[in-house]
Amino acid sequence: MKFISELNQATLLKRYKRFLVDLHCKELGEFTVHCANTGKMTGCADPNFTAYYSTSDNQKRKYPHSLELTQNHQGELICVNTNHANQVAYEGIEQGIVRELTGYPRIQREVKYGQENSRIDIMLESDDTSPCYVEVKSVTLLEGSQGYFPDAQTLRGQKHIRELITIKQQGIRAVLLFVVMHEGINNVAPAAHIDAEYARLLKQACDVGVEVLAYKTAISEHEISLSHQVPVNIS
Repeated sequence: MKFISELNQATLLKRYKRFLVDLHCKELGEFTVHCANTGKMTGCADPNFTAYYSTSDNQKRKYPHSLELTQNHQGELICVNTNHANQVAYEGIEQGIVRELTGYPRIQREVKYGQENSRIDIMLESDDTSPCYVEVKSVTLLEGSQGYFPDAQTLRGQKHIRELITIKQQGIRAVLLFVVMHEGINNVAPAAHIDAEYARLLKQACDVGVEVLAYKTAISEHEISLSHQVPVNIS
């Protein structure tokens, strides 16, 4: 996924009101940007991190700039715009990078399904087999050497796992795909210390046959793409 506009660099000052971040650069001084991330962004938006932001030409936007990437003090790039995970996953599947999900000539996005009024991120279809439902999650929480999801309690995420469990119990292929958007993360585990119910549901999903995959991304200020598979540790 290539960024639509060239990213500019600034210094991160603070995040607040969930979707707002203050930045500073020589050209603009201190200014506010929008941040498309509903999580806590722990370790991803600390003061004095380097920030990379895009600029929209939509005149109706209150905040024309959007925070896309941050770079921590270890020099690791992090994609904090969670909206990009689905596009990166879509392109990775389409290009055959996700080996487990090849062989489906048709790909749809945001398809309504389930008993709890949900939309599946990606649905794969083939004339020869039943469809495959793929739920995508962006992973950015790093604690020590372990990557975790989620970084905050997620009722929405719990709902999505319940939907995948139901799909699998109906005999249809169901996949949870973690897209690792942090250069420092090389493995993924459920964050039971943050959302115990999510961890419990993920274990239940595995037990009934829902497939859980994690793929790391290659991140630069020009583009983001799926790179290679990393382990998922589910106890």
